[in-house]
Amino acid sequence: MEISLVNPVSTCLSSRVHYMVCELGFEIKASHAISTILSDNGEVYWRTITEHVQYGEPDHNVDYVRSVRSLGPLCESVHLHLQSLTMKQFTDQFVMWFQWTNCSEIFIGMFDTLKSPHTATMALNLMKLTSCLERALGDVFFLIGKDCPFLLRDLLASQELAMIFGQSVMDVLRVFIGSPDGLNLRNILWHGFASPQEIPVKYSSMLLFLTVGLGQVLKNYLLQTASTLVHRPYIAFTNLKELHVFSDLNHELFFLAEELVIKSSIVLRTMLPFWITALTSFRQNRYADCVILLLPQLENGLRLLFTTVNKCPSRLLTAESSSLYTTFDEMLAKQLSNEKVNQLPLVLGEPAMEFLWDFLNHQEGPRVRDHLSHGEISLNDFPREIANSVLAFSITLLCRFSKDDIAIIKEHTFLKPLMSCADCYSSQFHPIAKLKKQVLKCMKSLNLWSHLPVLPEEQEQVQEIAGSEKDIAAVACGCVTADILSLLQPYLSPNVGLLGDPVNSLLTEELLIELCNKHVRILFCPRSVLEIVVVLRQISTQCHQVLCQVISTCETRYKQWIDKSLRSRQRHNYLRLRRSIKLLFPILQLILILITLELINIHTACEKNPSEYQQYLKFLKLILQYAENLVSYTSPEKNKWDETVELTHKALIKIRTFLEEQLTLVQLAGYSPHM
Repeated sequence: MEISLVNPVSTCLSSRVHYMVCELGFEIKASHAISTILSDNGEVYWRTITEHVQYGEPDHNVDYVRSVRSLGPLCESVHLHLQSLTMKQFTDQFVMWFQWTNCSEIFIGMFDTLKSPHTATMALNLMKLTSCLERALGDVFFLIGKDCPFLLRDLLASQELAMIFGQSVMDVLRVFIGSPDGLNLRNILWHGFASPQEIPVKYSSMLLFLTVGLGQVLKNYLLQTASTLVHRPYIAFTNLKELHVFSDLNHELFFLAEELVIKSSIVLRTMLPFWITALTSFRQNRYADCVILLLPQLENGLRLLFTTVNKCPSRLLTAESSSLYTTFDEMLAKQLSNEKVNQLPLVLGEPAMEFLWDFLNHQEGPRVRDHLSHGEISLNDFPREIANSVLAFSITLLCRFSKDDIAIIKEHTFLKPLMSCADCYSSQFHPIAKLKKQVLKCMKSLNLWSHLPVLPEEQEQVQEIAGSEKDIAAVACGCVTADILSLLQPYLSPNVGLLGDPVNSLLTEELLIELCNKHVRILFCPRSVLEIVVVLRQISTQCHQVLCQVISTCETRYKQWIDKSLRSRQRHNYLRLRRSIKLLFPILQLILILITLELINIHTACEKNPSEYQQYLKFLKLILQYAENLVSYTSPEKNKWDETVELTHKALIKIRTFLEEQLTLVQLAGYSPHM
């Protein structure tokens, strides 16, 4: 698809924002002696800086236009001074004042680029600076606060930081990075509105300088209050295997990517330096830098596509403070703010949408943009797997939305597997996808029961217990299980007939894999679907807990039996455990099958009328209550194996009753799997 633009886009900044960022701070031609801003021993004179912040009348709110205009010459003086320093002079005088941020190297790197600024690298370092500064300010917040605001804007406006640094100091920061009415440098960069050439380098110098000043104010506060600043641990990505979606990028693909960047319809010419620097960063193993550069450009490119297919070209520009920016949140939504259908998901297709939701939005996913932009990740340890996936996905978008004259590139041997992988992507982190994984994990744990150690004399002694009254309930459980299975049989593989048979358990696992591979629509799930998924996941979680407890107890008791360290009552209890395993094995198989069948037909379940839906939800919560009680009874502290049999019998009767109340299986309230 090629995007046609009536007029070439020279900037994504609205006229007001462009004026604020690119022109306003240069209107006053004046110079300030550095001695009025910085002492000989490196102390920042905050009073000189805060005097340039202007306030309106009568509300005394910050007047951002007048403040930027007044601070402009001051920023220029700071910038010229920093440029005049050698690296040694800079580090000797200032490096200690960056230690409170817990990432001094980021600020030193920023200074290094001031000497010979490369615009894209400068913008990259500014993005890194704002994220690290936000994280550090959040750590400071916790000196006296409890619930740290998620947004930088709210953090800078908090009373807690005003009490520590002073309100006037916080007002200075808000002029640069904390308000949509000010320069708003953080947001216009992280959301892909500003091109590298549009950010005056003197503002980067000023933020570097302000960070020094904040460190000095903080030191005095910590001394006065005898406090210690504690840094929150970074977030570590887990399950990197799930995040390694595409095969590793090679030299040929980088060569193709460079061509695609130039010819793609979703890359504005002004943004080319960001893309080229991102590719270079990956080649140099600077994976965090690569993704920090890519994410805003992905957002910019998708915004261009969004505004084209939804016929709202004005939304390509930065919004004014009175309205919202067009960001990922709106672009990936089902509807526009005017409640019309968003056309972008239809153009991108489900695989691309699921990838974007997985990597950016889902709570159990990596949420790469949030974690990076808020400084929650150690940049030095950023995983190559994530960078590879984000870059590879970006390349596929560049290819899909490009000019017609790249047909040869699209057919390239190295590019086709990448495109195929992108076309086949399915969500890994949506709650429905996570539920499928939970079910299969449970089945694997259940199959381990077949390999639990058995004593030679155990069979005879279990048979002795089998004649007791307690075993009558166990037999009854088997009968009810068979009844339920007969209701499900038309919707199962013909081979799944004898649940609990070790050989058949492999067939059950194959059935569950087959069911979990069935497509379930996950984009824009209604609240009712997610509500059901929550209950199903709770059931699965409880079942897995039971499985693990039984395995642990059985292995421990077996070892104690061999060591002859069990008392008579404990031996008897162990034999009851062995009998309960035979009972619970088919029951847990049955529950996993039920969960999976409910899942693949979940949208039908949620289309029922409110009364039927509530009845169905009540049925699921009944199973959940059984699973929760089972966790309690099978815990090492209780070991209530006889009670487990009675509990299971009662639960099975209720499940059978619910199913039998329906005329046919396809008429069940919320239970109509179409296989």
